[in-house]
Amino acid sequence: MSLLEIRNVTRRFGRLAAVDRVSLSVDAGEFFTLVGPSGCGKTTLLRMIAGFEEPDEGDLLLDGRPLAGIPPERRPVHTVFQSYALFPHMSVAENVAFPLQMAGTPARDIDGRVREALELVHLDDRAQHLPAQLSGGQKQRVALARALIGKPRLLLLDEPLAALDAKLREQITGELIALQRAVGISFVFVTHSQHEALALSHRLAVMNCGHVEQVGSPEEIYARPANRFVAGFIGTINLLPVEVREATPAALRLFAGGLGEIISTPQPGLCTGDRGTLALRPEQVRIIADGGDPMTENRARGSVRDCLYLGDVTVYRIAIAGGVVIEALLANRDPGVNRFLERDAPVIIGWARDSGVFLRD
Repeated sequence: MSLLEIRNVTRRFGRLAAVDRVSLSVDAGEFFTLVGPSGCGKTTLLRMIAGFEEPDEGDLLLDGRPLAGIPPERRPVHTVFQSYALFPHMSVAENVAFPLQMAGTPARDIDGRVREALELVHLDDRAQHLPAQLSGGQKQRVALARALIGKPRLLLLDEPLAALDAKLREQITGELIALQRAVGISFVFVTHSQHEALALSHRLAVMNCGHVEQVGSPEEIYARPANRFVAGFIGTINLLPVEVREATPAALRLFAGGLGEIISTPQPGLCTGDRGTLALRPEQVRIIADGGDPMTENRARGSVRDCLYLGDVTVYRIAIAGGVVIEALLANRDPGVNRFLERDAPVIIGWARDSGVFLRD
């Protein structure tokens, strides 16, 4: 049985269904992420789990027991907010101890548990500091220690890294993975950042307009998106309109304007004449200058329209006949000595048949 079960849950605000018939489950010890654009319903769903909102329809169960009617303070669920919500006049240790004091924990037990919690987030040397004396990342760790000290069954994190700069977000991301593994508590993490969702999660749910579009591991979501929305939201991708020319158990033959025939992996249920989209990640596209053959089953000639140097990689936009533009990502293996392709340089691009995913319209 799953630790958390969300069964056909709906939450309306007037005529707007912020969460619309959502069903999900979270296993014990799992790092589960809700990801999607602003307004997709992920925070509303998190608030219902926490008890700050009640669903209009459906059920939420924790350890098989309904959460309906149980106030937030009585649920074995703690929430870490983007704003940290630390008491500015209290020391780090006092902030972390506060939930235990409110719960009536004997004073003799509090010091030891505070010390353990601060060691867990590597802040035992900051116990007597005030929040104003801490960096943004340290404040986030204090909020985590305070949320974990009561040993909840479930920890909810509402965009906790959004206020941090990019370098610090990357650091805290690694620390969150290690922390969740160390405590073994299920985390439900809300973010609009695809990078955080892919890096942190055992599984993730991609949400859009109150619905769940797809649930799966980061690898499944990235490599096999269920539809155009997921493909376009998670990572960078080429989306090519195609028509099925032949569907056999051995291969799928497609036609794309400007590219001609494309060979893809077989997919059940397709018929000649079906229309859809071929989703192709830029890193799956090989590019060869000087007229070379990339030795792949799908090839097209084009020219470099422009490129974007990102340090470790360079993204090329290749113009193909018929106004088609395909992005190809190349690793910069020799920093400082890479020879970049000039604008309008002729190239051949190619990709293997199993690189693209056919998505139905």
